[in-house]
Amino acid sequence: MYAEFYGLRELPFALTPDPRFIYFTPSHTEVMANLHYGIESGKGLIVVTGEVGTGKTTILRWMMQRLDRTVLVAYIFNPRLSVAEFYQHVATLLDIQKWQTKSELLLELGRALESRHSRGLRTVLIVDEAQGLSTHVLEEIRLLSNFESDTAKQLQIVLTGQPELREVLNRPELRQLKQRIALRCIIKPLPSVEETDRYITSRLLVAGAERTDIFSPGAIDYIFRCSEGIPRNINNLCDNALLTGYASGETTISRNSIEEVAETFDMLPRVDRGMQPGEEHADPARIFSASGRAELWAAGSNLPDSDTEAVVPVPVETI
Repeated sequence: MYAEFYGLRELPFALTPDPRFIYFTPSHTEVMANLHYGIESGKGLIVVTGEVGTGKTTILRWMMQRLDRTVLVAYIFNPRLSVAEFYQHVATLLDIQKWQTKSELLLELGRALESRHSRGLRTVLIVDEAQGLSTHVLEEIRLLSNFESDTAKQLQIVLTGQPELREVLNRPELRQLKQRIALRCIIKPLPSVEETDRYITSRLLVAGAERTDIFSPGAIDYIFRCSEGIPRNINNLCDNALLTGYASGETTISRNSIEEVAETFDMLPRVDRGMQPGEEHADPARIFSASGRAELWAAGSNLPDSDTEAVVPVPVETI
């Protein structure tokens, strides 16, 4: 709808993980270097974590597109699998056909991995959203990591997930799996307004923008504050702000447009919502709205008449 109005060939802020739009922050570059090194060196088990929306899936797809033909990749993106379903996925993705039982599958898989390894070919199993894997499936993944020669792992395994994945791997019953992790990487949000500006500019250019000043400096500053540097949040704000700007004939997106979109999507910064970090968990007896003051007054509490006067907290048990 707005692409032609802003001189774009395509939508620059779609929420799909299109590798063409990948933007390499220092954090992303470090993760890619670790993934490349781990796979090339046969390190075995690699764990990548990052907050929701930081670009984990985009990085994986970008990497898979650039692996050469000597690498066979099995990519699992749905972690809600039973052990039997997990092995069915692995068998299908790695083209293991002649098996009926788990024992037969493992024997066939072992032969295939050894054959590929002896010919200098690599095999990679990638599991996305791994924080959702059951303990039983994670234990099977540990057993798969035992396919190895005297000098290298025959199966490279990459687990990616949200920060909760680290908590999962710290469970006592998974300590053997944790000990097998050769590399750990963390994808971090964009750290600054300047990095956010470069991110937005990069996506606009990929989308064929005729100019890169579509967003005002004030808008970009507020995008960073609302999004907390998370790329998916930035995309959502920018996409909807462009739609809003198109509807109102705004050739340059202002801070006001970002505020409007952020309020609609409940993404306003804490300070703009009238809260300080952590205040939403404060003692309710210490937070007084106008209606709350009236209720306390009706209950007989001795509150001052003016909102500008000091408020003495009333013990909860007296309310």
